[in-house]
Amino acid sequence: MSNSPVPSLAAYNVLGRSGLRVSPLCLGAMTFGTEWGWGAPKDTVFSLLDRYMEAGGNFVDTADLYTGGTSERLIGEWMRERQNRDQVVLATKFTLGAGAQRGNPNAGGNGRKALVRSLEASLMRLQTDYVDLYWLHAWDTVTPVEEVVRTLDDLVSRGLVRHIGLSDTPAWYAARAWSIAEALGREKVIALQLEYSLAERAIEREHVPMALELGLGITPWSPLAAGLLTGKFERGFKGGEGRLSTFDVSKSPMHAKYASDHKFDIVDAVVEVARELGKTPAQVALNWVTKRPGVTSTIIGATKLHQLDENLQALAFDLPEPLAAKLDAASALDLGFPYAWFKAGANNPMMSGGTSISAEPPWWRA
Repeated sequence: MSNSPVPSLAAYNVLGRSGLRVSPLCLGAMTFGTEWGWGAPKDTVFSLLDRYMEAGGNFVDTADLYTGGTSERLIGEWMRERQNRDQVVLATKFTLGAGAQRGNPNAGGNGRKALVRSLEASLMRLQTDYVDLYWLHAWDTVTPVEEVVRTLDDLVSRGLVRHIGLSDTPAWYAARAWSIAEALGREKVIALQLEYSLAERAIEREHVPMALELGLGITPWSPLAAGLLTGKFERGFKGGEGRLSTFDVSKSPMHAKYASDHKFDIVDAVVEVARELGKTPAQVALNWVTKRPGVTSTIIGATKLHQLDENLQALAFDLPEPLAAKLDAASALDLGFPYAWFKAGANNPMMSGGTSISAEPPWWRA
């Protein structure tokens, strides 16, 4: 292992309205295994996990989908060899694991049959009898939210799951799940896992204010926007030779999503701020996300130790206010209706009785 110094991650945050303490950077495990044609082999995975834990990290996030189950298997083998299960806050996901059972309509999705089957299979691969956080990976558009709430509550009652969270769902769905659980005295969602970065700020419209209101912790995924915010891509969208040369919209839906001049204007701002601070663009982009309202733990990924070391350094500095403002302006979100209307009318005398309202909700930015 490298002897490169890494900052401590042992300034833990409480995840949502719970007692679960997690490090501010979460190690994402989508790159664990080479079954998808890229990713890290076993020895590298073990080194990445060791380095992350040495830095004080304790939050590892995987899914039944990742590398066809290999990600979970490798984490299970690592925990068994290191005898450190109790030190790890282990999170995995269900919903999208049906690929391993083609032709079985109940192998995926969020119905009770699929949900319980998914957890049982994950526990076997992870070589543990419980997970600390069980995520619904995505809204399946079909299963009644009441069924999901009841099933997850049952799994918590059985001791198979400690806490529950939602990933990639509409804000209304998450709010309804939380409200039903509260009304019925069931286990409530404590966290949301959502895409969030300087290049993708859509969750600021509804998800962030909902999370602040209900006490949900946000764990952003893709904080570097599929690598866009590392600054290593050229401004161009046709693709080149190799995965990291230019944004290849023909091979990656995520690349296609970010293939616009506006997104590269954001990259330019990140690169300029990084140059002024003597940091890498990735460190600047990660630092920005970790300081956003509602964010508890930001998911980082790596296939090599030097990438992990670079990401871990993202917490070692503060963004000066003028430079943070520059990033905010470059990536400013169009609130759209009705939020722009509310913002414009905040000091409407018909609402405020002719008085001035000086404070804005923390998720609104100029």
